[in-house]
Amino acid sequence: MMITQEIASEKSISSDVIFPPSDLYSDEPPVETELHLEQIMLLIKCLKWLWKDRTDFYAAGNLSIYYSPHQKKTENFRGPDFFVVLGTDRKTRKSWVVWEENGKYPHVIVEILSPTTAKTDRESKKELYQETFRTPDYFWFDPYTLEFAGFHITDGKYQPIKATEKGHLWSEQLGLYLGIHEGLLRYFTLEGNLVPTPEETAERLAAKLRKLNINPDTI
Repeated sequence: MMITQEIASEKSISSDVIFPPSDLYSDEPPVETELHLEQIMLLIKCLKWLWKDRTDFYAAGNLSIYYSPHQKKTENFRGPDFFVVLGTDRKTRKSWVVWEENGKYPHVIVEILSPTTAKTDRESKKELYQETFRTPDYFWFDPYTLEFAGFHITDGKYQPIKATEKGHLWSEQLGLYLGIHEGLLRYFTLEGNLVPTPEETAERLAAKLRKLNINPDTI
């Protein structure tokens, strides 16, 4: 508010389709606010840092997913704010094209609510992710009101995920909790520990070194 990388040749694609670049800013409409952008980038950065040794997943944000049953990029596409596909190659892509990715759809989707998208995220997108994508874990979060909800597919239908005492929601697909920390959606381990960003990890290491009377700036 993501097995092959090759995209169909431009000759077979209608001229009215513009494919997204291989970074956060894609063919999708721009994110609505700086806070929305910060939230999307935070989810991507933290997961990639936590799973830095893994090569079997793809995580992206605001990137088009093409899923036409006719394998046409001129129809049936959506751009979730954040999504994760498991059991795939970790590599750069210009878009996620289902029929070129062994039929894989996202295993986890997070939509960042806004006044203009909230109704769609709660209703039509939820139905799409349940009925067509069959995405096991779906969450939405509003960084302004802090509305946070999560759903897991059980017997073909989304059922609300029960929150812990801290308000965290478990993602079976990620093996992590999602919860609000300082106004933003973050990951938490099974033990309830906050999954740090690379910068937070560096700050913690520097603090430990200082306790040992070691200046981290001189190492």
